[in-house]
Amino acid sequence: MSDVLPDFKLLRPVTAGEAIAAFAGSKMPRYCAGGTDLMVNMRKGLVEVETLIDLTGLADMKRYDLDASGLYLGAGITLAQIAGDAALAKAYPAVVQAARTVAGPTHREAATVGGNLCLDTRCQYYNQSHWWRKSNAFCLKYKGNICHVAPTGNRCRAAFSGDLAPALMVHDAEIDILGPDGHRRLALADFYQEDGANPLLLKSAEIVMGIYLPATRAISAYEKIRIRGNMDFPLAGVAVACDKETAQSGQFKVAITGTNSCPVAVDMAAFDFETDTLDIYFEGFKKSVQKAVSPQRTTTTAAHYRRLSVAAMAARIARGLWES
Repeated sequence: MSDVLPDFKLLRPVTAGEAIAAFAGSKMPRYCAGGTDLMVNMRKGLVEVETLIDLTGLADMKRYDLDASGLYLGAGITLAQIAGDAALAKAYPAVVQAARTVAGPTHREAATVGGNLCLDTRCQYYNQSHWWRKSNAFCLKYKGNICHVAPTGNRCRAAFSGDLAPALMVHDAEIDILGPDGHRRLALADFYQEDGANPLLLKSAEIVMGIYLPATRAISAYEKIRIRGNMDFPLAGVAVACDKETAQSGQFKVAITGTNSCPVAVDMAAFDFETDTLDIYFEGFKKSVQKAVSPQRTTTTAAHYRRLSVAAMAARIARGLWES
């Protein structure tokens, strides 16, 4: 198998109902918006598709509402739109910062909110050419029986590497999903599970329509560790939101990407000057992040380095937000 895009049937519905009906009536269907991840995986033989359903014509997926009650981002909005939105950067800064770190400018012109949230998990044993994977008897994520990262286990450990999810999670995001049974909305954190082969809790034919964020007074930031200054997926990425209730107390929310098979929300104790100093609190902050993540050998960078680095980065971001 070469890296040539295989033949497929292309459908272009104009409503979500038409898209869902097309999915239910097709053989080996997949939804596609920007296609920046899916098309690469199709070329490498990682995804088998006979019918591709283009969602770019669905007007409902381009919805954008930002007002005093919160934000609704349609899943079809591009990352370039988010990256250049000054009002969004003021209201939910981590979301804009995360969008700006994804790939390069031309990718962001096509890549969408929904696509980044549904990004396939990645691993150095999976994201390879067909002949390379075949020579290693494939892997547990695709046609094989062993996870080469954790050979004694029975679960794929490929890592989720989407940048937007943690930035949205620290702002209490809810995901809007439409399927044959109608709409459902759930916390974004509950959309994922710790299974690299099946990380998304989507039912058959369901479409991610958008994301809702409630209004907030918290400030936030997102950063990621990567080998190159741009274009790279995160070895680890961290979003932090800080709600400073008074000069003596406040609450942090932290979410991590790139270390586990799903984005990880970290339980973080509130800060209280009566019992903590800044140095003591943020030392405990780092330890909480280290305990929450479980990076594996899914990249060429050591797992231990990623664990320590993302913890240090999370504490640095949080302290900066507190002191800003």
